[in-house]
Formats: sequence, C-alpha cells, structure tokens
Amino acid sequence: MIRSHPQGQEPWSNATWIDLCDATEEERSRVASATGLRVPDQSEVREIETTSRVYTEKDALYLSTPIPASADASEPLSAVGFVLTRSVLISVRFSKNSVFESLFRDREGELSRSACDVFMRIMEALVDRAADTLEHCSAQLDHLSHRAFHSERPRRRELKTVSEKLRATLRKLGQIGDHISQIRDTLLGLGRIAAFVCESGTTVLASEERPRLMAVRADISSLNDYQQHISGKVQFLLDATLGFISIEQNDVVKALTIVSVVGVPPVLVAGVYGMNFEHMPELHWTFGYPFALLLMLVTGLLPLAWFKWRGWM
Repeated sequence: MIRSHPQGQEPWSNATWIDLCDATEEERSRVASATGLRVPDQSEVREIETTSRVYTEKDALYLSTPIPASADASEPLSAVGFVLTRSVLISVRFSKNSVFESLFRDREGELSRSACDVFMRIMEALVDRAADTLEHCSAQLDHLSHRAFHSERPRRRELKTVSEKLRATLRKLGQIGDHISQIRDTLLGLGRIAAFVCESGTTVLASEERPRLMAVRADISSLNDYQQHISGKVQFLLDATLGFISIEQNDVVKALTIVSVVGVPPVLVAGVYGMNFEHMPELHWTFGYPFALLLMLVTGLLPLAWFKWRGWM
C-alpha cells in the first residue's frame, strides 16, 4: 500500500509515506531498492529487546512497537515497524489496523507535507486510541463497581442467578484486564519510540515537530499513570468478586451444616426408641408414639432456635 505519490511517477519514487501492509518479499525489495533503505521483515519488527526496537542505521531511524490489532482484545497484539528519514516514512505492518486506514482516509490531502508530520500523526492517533480504550475500560469498571457495591441485595428467588452473574463478572474483568495489558505494552513501545526520536532524531525530526513529540511523551506519561490506576481497580474488583464467591460458597456450606446439625437430635431420638429392648417404659404406652414424634420435633427446633439467637442464620 503506497501513500501520497504524485501522478505519473513510480508509486514510491517521491512518496512521503510508504505503507507496507503484509507486503511480499518482492514488494519489500522494490521499496528498499527505490529508497535505499533496508526494510525490516516480520521477525525484526517483533523483536522485544530495546536495542532491536529503536536504533539508527544510515541516518534513518528504525522503530517498532506492538499495537492492538483491533479495538477490542479479541486478537493478539500486532507489531508495526517504522523507517523514518527526513524525506520518507516507511511503515511495516502485517495486519490491517483501523488507525492507519482512518488516518489515510480522513487526511489524504494533508499527508504529503512531510514524513515527520505523517509520523507524528500516526503517533498521535495511536496514543488517542489508547486513551479511548482506557476511558472505555474505566467506564466498564465503574459499571461493575456500582453493580457490585451499590445495588440492592438480591432477593431469595434471584439467588440462583447470583453465581451466573459472578461468573459473568469474572469473564468481563478478564476481558478488561486483557485490554489494559495490551494498552500497557503499546504505551511502553510508544514511550520508547518517542524518547528515542526526541533524543536521537535531531537530524530527522523537524524543529517544528519537537513540541508535538514532547506533547505525545507527556500524554503517554499521563496515560501510564492512568493505566496503573485502572489496573489497581481491576485487581480490587477481582478480589471483591472472589470474595463474593467465597461468601456464596460459605452460605451454601452454612445451610448444609445447619441442616445436618438440626437432623442429628431427631435421628438420635428415633434411634433410641427404635431399639428392641424388652423393658422399655414407653413401649406399651398409649401416647408413646406421639410423644416420640413430639420429642423429635422439639429436639430439631431447639438447634434452629439456638442458631437464630446467635445470629448465624
């Protein structure tokens, strides 16, 4: 995909931005031959060492970072690489990304001003999307927090759905955690790129672009702080949800314990009067059977009254 080239010329002869999206080896070779710049392959762009993600080669800046492939966390991070000189920007990516497509579609007429301007627009767009994702995650966490701590206690007939809601909350927190993890990796990569270009890109970065880059660095720093705050909130809600699950489990165990304790005395009475001894005073008593039933009922109700008095139920 070639961006911003004059009519009637080779697509990349005087291009400001050359965007290689899942390019073939032949396309990479043609771009390298036309620009005189080495175009990194997928394995190079995916390197995780700092020295492999930001470095200078023949007066060109080689930069790479992971970015979310989609607006949600349903897909893993996708690496994108940049080769930046004063005259041309080469972006190397291996999956479609809405940031690049929308940037070209919305500002097609403005992209030919300079390679630095295009690069700054991409950086600003990526930071903006990271901020939007964090805001969306924060709104979802606020909703989960309100539902967990400010909603009314569920009625008894609704208790059957409590476990389902807790499981759904756990899944939602996991999805939000994936979002935040992806944004954390993205901000780390963008922060490295911004710092490197600011310190080592004096021959490439135009003087009028430096304030924009400093603003991007400030935005990344503030987003990192905000991301840490949201990560702490995710952990808090996760602990709270697990606590609610433990309470639900304890309620079930408590109910089973009460039932078992209440059933012991009547069983004991029934066992006593079920013994086949010859000399038992109540054996030939007219009211022996009703007396035994009443005794079992009373011995069953006494533990219930005790539990109620102690506040255990």
